[in-house]
Amino acid sequence: MNISSDVGSRIRRLRRAAGLSQADLAGGELSPSYVSLLEAGKRTPSLDVLAQLAKRLGCDVSELTGGPVEATIGDLEVKLKYAEMALNNGDPHAALEAYRSVQDTATPDAQPEIWYKAEHGVARALEHAGRLEEAVAHLEGLRSASVDRPDLVAHLTVVIALCRCYRELGDLSHAIELAEATLEELQKLNLAPTVVGVELLSTLVGVYMERGDLHRAAYLATRAIDQAGTITDSRALGAAYWNASVVMHRNGNTADALTLIEKALTVYAEGDDERALARLRNAYAMVLLQSETPQPQAAHDVLEQSLASLRSVGSSVDVAYCLSALARAELRLENVSAAIDHAEEALRLLGTEHRLQSARNHLVLAAARLAQGDRTAAQQAYERGALMLEASEANRQAAFAWAELAEILKLCGEDERAVWAYRQSMRCMGHRETFLTGQPLTSRVRG
Repeated sequence: MNISSDVGSRIRRLRRAAGLSQADLAGGELSPSYVSLLEAGKRTPSLDVLAQLAKRLGCDVSELTGGPVEATIGDLEVKLKYAEMALNNGDPHAALEAYRSVQDTATPDAQPEIWYKAEHGVARALEHAGRLEEAVAHLEGLRSASVDRPDLVAHLTVVIALCRCYRELGDLSHAIELAEATLEELQKLNLAPTVVGVELLSTLVGVYMERGDLHRAAYLATRAIDQAGTITDSRALGAAYWNASVVMHRNGNTADALTLIEKALTVYAEGDDERALARLRNAYAMVLLQSETPQPQAAHDVLEQSLASLRSVGSSVDVAYCLSALARAELRLENVSAAIDHAEEALRLLGTEHRLQSARNHLVLAAARLAQGDRTAAQQAYERGALMLEASEANRQAAFAWAELAEILKLCGEDERAVWAYRQSMRCMGHRETFLTGQPLTSRVRG
């Protein structure tokens, strides 16, 4: 901290002018003897102490220092640690404010390491707050910077965050293209497996699952487990088990999915990341809910436990994911009103940017409205969800949504619209040659 040598005399002069004793100036946070040492020039006050003194003296900090205050690297590191703590405690707004406060003091030229740490923190805080478009803008800037300054910006970490954001925004093709290109670069370097490399593989597994490419997802999940097995970091193995279990579940192999996700739970339970453990419990509950012998009450109990944790340490998006799963469990338990409440709260928390999860949530809400007997609201929710899924290139999921909508339309006696919805389902599954009757070309020829 660059503070002129006569800061002590300034403190003494301003104290006397204000008619304060050293005890008055010390207040409850400092001691009179410490103030005496400051005035004698035998102690150098921190930025926080200067701010306290200036407040009691009714002046600006610059009046005490004789010029603008420049924070030391130590002061900035403390602010970064506070921001990280706020983010880990589920308060992205406080974290964002703290990271930006660091950037108000540090500059890319004078303190590049500090500034880039804060910039990455800003991007993470924006992502946790659900402000995905803004997060992407910062992350793309960091990705460009990682080319010129690989010593300051971790390229893989930035790419992983970008893939997550693009996935949530529904831009699956961009997420896959970016991750696959990065994996190809890693393969050319022929490096030993790393924790962050396994994390990239696991992230890509999730994107392929959303798009419905389960074969590629399964291959990458197996590869992630193999690589994680060569690394001493148990968290990497836990993440690989987590994603592999979801692939197994999507492929209808519930038994293996449960085995893998229980292994992942064992790994995460030994750590101290409460947020990650709660999110993993969400995935576990979904397997319980959609297994060959569904266990809705067990899933409900697990989700209630997760929700309690995420409301204190998770982001609003984490809470929304849990509420969406809880709505499914309530629906299975025939608690329709509770299912609707959870689904609607989840949609409010997701906002407009988390398009993929919002689409799935509309489908849950549609099923709940149908169970409630409100077919019109169910139709609207199914159609909206299907369109959002299709726009996100989640064609497999969209096909099922269109098929469910067709069934509702049939129940409502709207046969023409039901045929139209069936045709949308077939189109999403790759069947292009259909007639207005909705029959495939092969069926027409055989007839």
